[in-house]
Amino acid sequence: MSGSQDLTVIVERALERARSAGADCVDALLVEVDSIEARVRDEEIDFVKQSRERTLGIRALVRGSGGLRSALTSTNDLSPAAVDRMAEETVALARATAEDPFAGHPAEDYATDLPDLDLFDPNDRGINVESRIEDARRAERSARETDPRITNSEGSQVGSEFARIVYGDTRGFLGEYSAASHSLFSEPIAQQNGSMQRDYWMTRGRRLADLEDPGDVGRRAAERATRRLGARRVTTCEVPVIFDPVTAPSLLGHIVACVSGSAIYRGMSFLAERMNEVVASSLITVVDDGRKPGALGSKPFDGEGQPTRRTVVIENGRLVSWLLDSYSARKLGTATTGNAARGPGGAPSAAPNNLWLEPGEQNLEELIASTGRGLLVTELIGMGFQPITGDYSRGAAGFWIEGGEIAYPVEEITIAGNLGDMLQSIDAIGSDLVWLGRTASPSVRVSNMTVAGE
Repeated sequence: MSGSQDLTVIVERALERARSAGADCVDALLVEVDSIEARVRDEEIDFVKQSRERTLGIRALVRGSGGLRSALTSTNDLSPAAVDRMAEETVALARATAEDPFAGHPAEDYATDLPDLDLFDPNDRGINVESRIEDARRAERSARETDPRITNSEGSQVGSEFARIVYGDTRGFLGEYSAASHSLFSEPIAQQNGSMQRDYWMTRGRRLADLEDPGDVGRRAAERATRRLGARRVTTCEVPVIFDPVTAPSLLGHIVACVSGSAIYRGMSFLAERMNEVVASSLITVVDDGRKPGALGSKPFDGEGQPTRRTVVIENGRLVSWLLDSYSARKLGTATTGNAARGPGGAPSAAPNNLWLEPGEQNLEELIASTGRGLLVTELIGMGFQPITGDYSRGAAGFWIEGGEIAYPVEEITIAGNLGDMLQSIDAIGSDLVWLGRTASPSVRVSNMTVAGE
C-alpha cells in the first residue's frame, strides 16, 4: 500500500483547496483497499480477482443565512490537478444546494486517543491468491469427504482485504488507521432419496490466524446441509421459537433499524417515543462497542473523527440509548454516540460498530431440551419487517422440536409476530455467542410466535 504520508498529503491538499475556494467547513476521507477474492467450484477456479482501489471523498459546507449548504463528491483520480478540480467543484455544488440548519461538523471534541485495536496482522500482508484459493479448495474437499450425500457444491469463496483509512477536516482533525479482514465461505449441496438441500458455514476475522481451519469450515457446512435432508412443512400453530446464532443477529438488525438516529427523528420507528422505557425482556442487554479489540467493526474513530466507544442500547430490557451520528444528534438535541459510518462517496449516517446481545448461561442443547415443543430456526428468508409498527413476518427453515429433542427438519414455513411483543417474550438466551460479522447474538427463545405452514 502507499505510504501514510502520501495519503495524508492528498487529504490535506483537498481540505486546503476546498477551503480556499470558499468553503466554511470541509472534511475529506481517503480509503485505499488492496483485496483478493476467489471462488472455486468442484475444486476448479470459478472466479478470481485481485485489485487495488483508492477513493477520495470531499464534503464541503458553505454557510448561508439560515444554515449550511453541503455537497459531497468522490473520485478515484488522485492526481494533484484532479484533487484541486474536485475540491473546487464540490464547493460550487454546495452553493447550489438548500440550506440545512442541522448540517455541520460535530460540536464535540475529536478523537485524540487512537489506540491500537489489533485490526490487522502485518505478517498477513505476505499472502497471495494461490494460498487463499487452496483454502477454498480444502473447504470444498472437506465437505465432500464428510458425507457421501454431499454430491455437489455452490462453491467455496475466500476474501482478504487490507485497508488504510485517512480522515481529516478543517477544524484540525487528521487521523488514520489500517485494518484487514479475511473470510472463508463454503456452501455444499446434499442429496438423498430425491431430496436436495444446501447450507453453508463461514468464518471471518481481522487476522488469518483468527479463521477456523478450512477443513472445519467444509465439515460444518456439510453437516448443516445433510441434516436438512427430508425437510417438510408443519401445520400452522403457535409455539416457542428458538433463533440460533446464525439467525438471531437478524433480530438485532431489526433493533438497529429502530434505534438509529435517522429513524428516530423521522418518526420511522415504533421505538421513537420509548426512550428510558422497558421495551424488552429483562434478559436483554444489547451493547455496541467500536473499540472491541480485533473485532470486525472496530476503529479508533468514526466517519466524523469522533472517538468510538461502548454504548449500551438496551440494558436489562430498558431502552437507554440511540445510535447517533452528529447530524441525527443535533436533530434530536443530544450528543453523537460515535456511530457515524460513511464511505468516500456517501454522507455520514448512524450505524452500529460491533453490536451484540449479551449471552446467557444455557447452551443450545439445553434451550432445546427445555422447550418441549417448538421450532428451531436456522435460516431466514426475505425482509418482512416494518420498523414503524414492528410487524414481523419472514420465511424460515429449521427443525421441529418435540419432547425437548430435534424431531425432523422443516422448510417452506413463515414465522410471524410483532418485534415489540417478541422482545418482551424472550424467555431464554443461550451461551453460544458467535461472531460471524459485526453483529452477533447467542441463541434466543421467543416464548410464542405464529408458525404458518400447511
